[in-house]
Amino acid sequence: MSVSRRTVLATAAGAATAGALPAPAAAMEPTAPAPDLRTLRTAADYAVGKLAAVSPGVTAFPVGTRFEKWVYSQNGDWVGGFWPGTLWMAWLYSGDDAFRTRALASAQKLAPRQHDTGTHDLGFLFYPSWVTAWRLTGDDAWRAGALRAADSLIRRYNPRGRFIRAWGGLNDPANAGRVIIDTMMNLDLLAFASEQTGDGRYLDIAVEHARTARRVFPRPDGSTPHVYDFDPADGTPLGPNTVQGYSPTSCWSRGQAWGIYGFTTMYRRTGDTDFLATARALADYAVGALTPDHVPVWDFRAPQQPHDVKDASAGAIMACGLLDLAAATGRQRYREVALRMLTALARTCLTTESDRADAVVARCTRNRPAEDGVEISLPYADYYLLEGILRVLRPADVDRAIDLSTV
Repeated sequence: MSVSRRTVLATAAGAATAGALPAPAAAMEPTAPAPDLRTLRTAADYAVGKLAAVSPGVTAFPVGTRFEKWVYSQNGDWVGGFWPGTLWMAWLYSGDDAFRTRALASAQKLAPRQHDTGTHDLGFLFYPSWVTAWRLTGDDAWRAGALRAADSLIRRYNPRGRFIRAWGGLNDPANAGRVIIDTMMNLDLLAFASEQTGDGRYLDIAVEHARTARRVFPRPDGSTPHVYDFDPADGTPLGPNTVQGYSPTSCWSRGQAWGIYGFTTMYRRTGDTDFLATARALADYAVGALTPDHVPVWDFRAPQQPHDVKDASAGAIMACGLLDLAAATGRQRYREVALRMLTALARTCLTTESDRADAVVARCTRNRPAEDGVEISLPYADYYLLEGILRVLRPADVDRAIDLSTV
């Protein structure tokens, strides 16, 4: 009989409750090192060196690693924007034009996806690749392609429920009412489209989706589920669910990180303080749920947390969101936690001990319930680690690439 990892975890949690309790987290987890800019520079140097060695041989889009080597997608899957985005970050840090050349060549391979109406992930695909390419080169072809991607994304808007559908084709009834917290990160493409065209329709849809997400995702304590389902026919809320989290009542750490970053971005694009309050609530929960080593477990409410597998990608994303939130609120506590997270990732989650690793960041978990990609490397971890470090060391350069302004 096949037994899922989720069943094993639940059984183990029950056994712990019935018998001896696990040791306190402080006894099991190392304490996060103090923030150290020298450590961050060393990590950035390592990342750039790794990318210089590996990127000449990359001809498609990394989606994750197997035995420390990148596995590729030809069309980019949902992560295709992160490889050119990582190359752009390396170029900003190093000034090496080889990264610029490779970033442009990689981004161009996403061109067919401008017209893809079958995914909500067009922000992930086109913001760190095409929008950044336009911002850093001024070539209007990149801007035009990003706007076409925004046109494709708004076709997924359900006006009855006021949400952007996450998964499935426009005419596919499966998942037609499914909303996920990740979509908050795709809304900035729509803000970009309104800013560039003067057409408020794009931002209006982004705002309506964000308001819906604000209404249904945060629990009173600031935690969130991965999924929320609606009746697609009339927009009636059906309730929380999950795919990548432990359960509908748990808190998948990467989803929480997407929410912190995404709601802060929506505040910056609109000035709506409700979005800022939501970002703060999610951040306060996540900060309180961190283990002493400041590397998030894959789900903050999984049965074996805090002694569970890590997701360094959640840490990198969360650090970026917290830095953004600190700038938006003026609260240095968020910045302090972000610096501790980046320092912890730099000291405990890089691939520095491996001669064969293709990626920069290790200890990532893609989808633990499906036993898919547990403790591997993921392309978005590399991207957000570099973005986070550059937010600290080179904030003006990051602003050139992704626009950190507030209305």
